[in-house]
Order: sequence, then C-alpha cells, then structure tokens
Amino acid sequence: MIRVGIGGWNYPPWRGAFYPKGLAQAKELEFASRALTSIEINATYHRLQKRDSFKRWADTAPDGFQFAVKAWQFATAKKNLVEGALLMDKFLKSGFTALGPKLGPILWQFAPTRKFDAENFEAFLSLLPAELEGVKLRHALEVRHESFVSPEFVTLARKRNAAIALADSAKYPLIADATADFVYMRLQRTEDRVATGYTSRALKQWAERAQSYESGSTPADLSSLGRSPSAKSKKKRDVFVYFISGAKVRAPAAAQALIELLKE
Repeated sequence: MIRVGIGGWNYPPWRGAFYPKGLAQAKELEFASRALTSIEINATYHRLQKRDSFKRWADTAPDGFQFAVKAWQFATAKKNLVEGALLMDKFLKSGFTALGPKLGPILWQFAPTRKFDAENFEAFLSLLPAELEGVKLRHALEVRHESFVSPEFVTLARKRNAAIALADSAKYPLIADATADFVYMRLQRTEDRVATGYTSRALKQWAERAQSYESGSTPADLSSLGRSPSAKSKKKRDVFVYFISGAKVRAPAAAQALIELLKE
C-alpha cells in the first residue's frame, strides 16, 4: 500500500485553495481524510495530545486511512538520547494507540545540529517498543545532519527495523536506503509557481520511486549506502509519502496529483 498525504490539516491558506469556501473548520479533517490517504499529525510534536483527541480523529477518518504521528520534540532533545527516556515514555503513553488500525508510523525527528553517534543512537533505538497496548508500532527516523550519510547508520537502523525518512530537501541529506518493512518519504520542495507543487515530471519520478520501494526494491536512480536486497529476499513494503514544507499551500494539490498518478 502506498499512502500519500500532508502534514497537519488546520492551515488557513488551504481554506479556499484545498478546502471548499465556507467549509466549517471542524469539518476539515473529515474532508482531508477523504481527499488523501494519510496525514502526518504535527500537533503531537509541539505538545502532548489527549487520548480522546486521537479517538475522535480515528472516528472521523474513513476505513483504510492512516495517521503518522510526529513524536514529541522533547523526547529527542537530550544530548545523551537515553536521558530523554522518561519524556519518551510520557509521549508513548499519551494515547495515540487509540487510533487503532488507523495508526501509521511514529516519526522521530532530530535537530539539524544532531550528529551521528552510533552508541547514542543504538541506545535510543533500544528504547523504542515494537508494540504498545496491543498495537504494533513502526518507527521512522528523520535525521538532518550530513554525518548520518553513513553505512554504519544504515546498518544500525536496519538492525532495529527503523525506517530512515527519505527527505527531498534543499537543506538536508537524502538517504535512500530502505531499512525497515516500510518506507517513509518527506517531500519538501513544493513550489508556489507550480499548481501541483511539484512539476508533472517530478511527480511521475516520485510515483515510480514509491512503486519501486513498495515492490521491495530500491529505486535505480537513487544511490544506496548499504547493500540492496537480493531478489530472493525482496518483500513488499508499505510506503508513506508526505508533502511537507516548501510552498505549503501547494502540498494538498501535490498529494492529490501523486495519488492520481499511482492509480494509473
């Protein structure tokens, strides 16, 4: 399954551009979750949310839809990552499991100044549970420093079945290795001058890449740091694609255009 979406759903410039004029703000999630196939919840990054909120969001979205949950920023802020264990635990117990089958991956984002330290990251990854309250968890890591462009980091993430978020960004490195049983992509180059955020040619290229990842391969036009899976070991993967940052007002149009391409 390839799911495509945006970050959040309450963004005033989308009103009249993505959301129909006059649509009540309380109805925006209902609309967005039917126009797209996934949304990355960003509110969880800024503050802990309540279990009741997750339950309400799950009830609003249709069957088959999934939310990614961006981890609380303080859980990854300590220099020694293990020292954030109590904050991580607080986030993990905040109630997002109420999303049930509509829970997608958890995205752990690290500051652009955070450098790769193998021992530090291995200790952090050992704290991530594979299951919580009977719900399977999938973890993605968004690292944004060049020091992570390392085969050692790829090996470490693969060992823990943690996906390295693929960033299409002018600021951050792109690590294309698939290190988990799913792939997490954050496309951050939407342009205001392009109605669909990305050109049709670029969208076609990303559609083909997403389909390659889904099939169990790695896109031939992206370089890998580690070993690519052999033909015998290939297994299909879920793929999550989010249009984030850049010209944010174009993100929904970009997501909808990519969804249409993937139907062809």
